[in-house]
Amino acid sequence: MYDRLLVPADLGDITSLEKALPVAAALAKGETSEIHVLSVVPTSGMAVVGSYLPDDYAEKAMEGAREALSAALDGKQALCGVATLKGHVVKGSVYQEIIHTADHLNCDAIVMTAHRPDLKDYLLGPNAARVVRHAKQSVMVIRDLDRPA
Repeated sequence: MYDRLLVPADLGDITSLEKALPVAAALAKGETSEIHVLSVVPTSGMAVVGSYLPDDYAEKAMEGAREALSAALDGKQALCGVATLKGHVVKGSVYQEIIHTADHLNCDAIVMTAHRPDLKDYLLGPNAARVVRHAKQSVMVIRDLDRPA
C-alpha cells in the first residue's frame, strides 16, 4: 500500500514502537518499502528553563536518543520485511518535527500511537491530534489503551 512510512517513537515508552512498527510493516508494500522511525528530543522550552541545564545537555540528550533508538531497532528490519528501516533523531517540537520529517522524507503515511485520552485532550493525545490535523500524509493512529493517561 505505502512506499515510505514514518513511525514516531517515544523512547520513554518503547511499547509505542512495538505496537506501531508491526502496523507500519503491514501497511508497507513489502520488500521495496521504507520505514523511517523518528525520535524527537523536545527542546527545553523557555530560555529561562534552558539556563538551568548544563551546556552540553542538548548534545548528550541527542546522543542518548540515537543510542536508544539504534538499540530499539536492532534486528527489526528482517521482521518488518522492508528494504529500509532507518532511525532518525531530531530536536524540536514533537508534532512539528513529525510533520516536517514526513514531508522531508516524502513519506506516504505516518503510523503513530496515542495514549488513552484525558479530559483535556479528549479523542487523541495533543501531539497525535496535531499531526492528524496538519499532516499532508495519511495518518494511522493506534490507540494505546494499556498506557495510563
